[in-house]
Amino acid sequence: MTRIGAVHAVLPPHQYEQYEITEALAGLSAAPSAARGVLERVHAASAVRTRRLALPLERYATLRGFGEANDCFIEAAQELGEEAVTGALQAAGIRPDEVDLVISTSVTGIAAPSIEARIAGRIGLRPDVKRVPVFGLGCVGGAAGLARLHDYLEARPQGVAVLLSVELCSLTLQRDDTSTANVVAGSLFGDGAAAVVAVGRDRAATGPEVVATRSRLYPDTEHLLGWDIGDGGFRIVLGSDLPDLVRRHLGPEVRDFLADHDLKPHDVTGWVCHPGGPKVLEAVRETLALPARALEPTWRSLAEVGNLSSASVLHILRDVLAGDRPLPGSPGLLMAMGPGFCSELVLLRW
Repeated sequence: MTRIGAVHAVLPPHQYEQYEITEALAGLSAAPSAARGVLERVHAASAVRTRRLALPLERYATLRGFGEANDCFIEAAQELGEEAVTGALQAAGIRPDEVDLVISTSVTGIAAPSIEARIAGRIGLRPDVKRVPVFGLGCVGGAAGLARLHDYLEARPQGVAVLLSVELCSLTLQRDDTSTANVVAGSLFGDGAAAVVAVGRDRAATGPEVVATRSRLYPDTEHLLGWDIGDGGFRIVLGSDLPDLVRRHLGPEVRDFLADHDLKPHDVTGWVCHPGGPKVLEAVRETLALPARALEPTWRSLAEVGNLSSASVLHILRDVLAGDRPLPGSPGLLMAMGPGFCSELVLLRW
């Protein structure tokens, strides 16, 4: 049994209303003026009200290519990562030198040494701490990272493991990309970080238990979501049929996973779902026949900070734990989808 000790979520300081970001992106775009109306309609339909950015909004127009953007990623990711891990350890009542494993995930920048290595000494992690930096999981990284913490701690009842997610989506901006996928991405994604502290079964913790996990890759879907990486950095790949894919695969996957534990969707008292966007969330609700209130924490997070890629599901978990928790002992489900196309399911017991 793995138990979550604490979740600490952080955001960069620069907050903007959606219309401010819309105006800025319209000014940066090389698209003809007729495309401005499309951009405005997509942004208005995104269900996002505000977002936080790693840099002041006016700074993005001055970035000179992928190298400078990635330098900004490394600098900001270290600051946010240190704050997230330190805050989570303090909330869990665990010293940094008690941490045995750190998994870090990001898909919005490249760093070698990786971010957790750069901050390890500053926050007091042991020199022999095990590290697993992960790139490429995208939006599923927060759920997959929590699942891998569980895998590690199952065999280590006294163990302590930390997951760090830092996603600075704004620094992947492709100002010359006028594709629908880039316009949609520009309407949804924000910046943020989060850390989770989890412990083995022989350590005390106040958070929910991780009961079981499931990872799933869906064949012949790898072309639908991810990055095309070129001279300008990360160019979004975002298939228009993702909502249909969610309807086709996620419902049966979740039902089968729950059935393995003698549960059905209506038994779940707390849903922690990645905010893939309005169409994806509607597809999740429909395929699982959920009441509208079931995904309320996810809709609220999407409105307040946008889609934070792998960090989003951890922000939502933090919100659920900080609010009116479900009944003790009742089941919860944390889930996310990402490049592959894949899903990750984590069954919790509150």
